[in-house]
Amino acid sequence: MSEILLQVNFDFSVSKEEYQKAVAPLADKFAELPGLRWKVWILNSENSEAGGIYMFENQASVDEYLAGPLAKIVTTHPALSNFSIKQFAIMEDVTKITRGPI
Repeated sequence: MSEILLQVNFDFSVSKEEYQKAVAPLADKFAELPGLRWKVWILNSENSEAGGIYMFENQASVDEYLAGPLAKIVTTHPALSNFSIKQFAIMEDVTKITRGPI
């Protein structure tokens, strides 16, 4: 298995409602990303933090996303800051035991 989990976290400087309205149109664009199996959108409105957990088919798909225009839209948005972008390999055996979506 060569799937890669990508974790992206950041702070946002607008209201929760403004943030949700701003990102809603991006969902279709993420759905079209080559090699993206799924994305979970995460939000901690009390701390003005948000982000996503992504499952990509392989490293090439992750690299293409991170170098592409959609990642640039997100990482250069003026209401978003303090980005943390981390990549993880999947521990397949134990993930299957705990019913992880792989």
